[in-house]
Amino acid sequence: MATDITVPALGESVSEATVARWLKKAGDAVAADEPLVELETDKVTVEVNAPAAGALSEIVADEGAEVAVGALLGRIKEGASGAEAKPAKAEAQKESEAEPKPEPEPKKDEQPEAKPEPKPEPESAPAPTEGRTANLDHPLSPAVRKLVEERSLDPSKIPASGKDGRLTKEDVLAFLEQAKPTAKGPAAPATPAASREPSRSDDPREERVPMSRLRRRIAERLKEAQNTAAMLTTFNEVDMTGILDVRARHKDAFEKKHGVRLGFMSFFIKAAVVALREFPAVNAEIDGTDVVYKNYYDIGVAVGGPQGLVVPVVRECDTKSFAQIEADIAAYGKKARDGALKMEEMTGGTFTISNGGVYGSLMSTPILNPPQSAILGMHKTQQRPMVMPDGSIQARPMMYLALSYDHRIIDGKEAVSSLVRMKECLEDPQRILLDM
Repeated sequence: MATDITVPALGESVSEATVARWLKKAGDAVAADEPLVELETDKVTVEVNAPAAGALSEIVADEGAEVAVGALLGRIKEGASGAEAKPAKAEAQKESEAEPKPEPEPKKDEQPEAKPEPKPEPESAPAPTEGRTANLDHPLSPAVRKLVEERSLDPSKIPASGKDGRLTKEDVLAFLEQAKPTAKGPAAPATPAASREPSRSDDPREERVPMSRLRRRIAERLKEAQNTAAMLTTFNEVDMTGILDVRARHKDAFEKKHGVRLGFMSFFIKAAVVALREFPAVNAEIDGTDVVYKNYYDIGVAVGGPQGLVVPVVRECDTKSFAQIEADIAAYGKKARDGALKMEEMTGGTFTISNGGVYGSLMSTPILNPPQSAILGMHKTQQRPMVMPDGSIQARPMMYLALSYDHRIIDGKEAVSSLVRMKECLEDPQRILLDM
């Protein structure tokens, strides 16, 4: 009995994914719930587990294929061992190997006549496959359908080598390669694009790599924020002496008691909560013609992962302790590095904090994380000469802060005042405890 492997539900507003990597080969034995394939969405990487034990008998969606929710990825032959399962490609190869076997038998009687026969066969290689037209009773895979639609091809005219007459991505690519020298007329409009690609890829100093789905989505969202929001940025600077002093005095006892390091981010999240309570528009978002005010504080923390920037969300920051916030951030950081973040861990934030200072950034203007209306940018702490209230000049550890905001719902006064409130809480951390 064969069991289908399909694309699971990928999360809210996510309907497509890319097959990133198959963890098993066709013919391999698999156990129930064993990871089989990784799907890359525009937010996270999702593992699809085996729905049953047996052997992976067929891979329908190859690596790089675009698949929709519910699409067929492959099949498992239940109860079969790895040796019993025969992938479709292997069966096709064995069939093609089996076809020439009867041919050598007459070659024994007529050896001179048999020699010229194999020579014309490679030259007219399309001839045997032309008889195997695609069986259109089977739906085309997403990768094949995309190729066919982009090139305006008739799938019924393409020789098919897949199981039961299925058309594979390799069949379409082979058909296009064969058509290049002969199809002079249709090739004319494609020559501008075709001529550009080889000219760039031929340069040994360049490497052409397709953008990942996550990177494409990041680009789309950032551009969407610039196109839709009336985005402005206000700047300030904070004297980090108070926080550095608290950390120096209490970091060892804090880690010993809570089992997690006392970092900077928990101070900034708590200071942001104080400011967001006082200026609710900074914690709001636009929905059509309405403004939605959030009476909760789920703060997104931008984390750089191997595939790009991701923003996991620390929930209910107003009710969590410093230790709980630091533990959440540490766990999210590890998941981001391992590519194990889940969709629900990256949705629903009300405000975002980005720390470019870990990479050495001294000043930047962060871009909004839609549909949120504000984002705080942290930067590098650097000793700078400052004039103190008594007129003396001292070297102080200073950090520039940048608050980007959507001017459609946040006035300049609210944006500047909220950033000043964060600055006050950071320079005097006791204000956070006193909610001042």
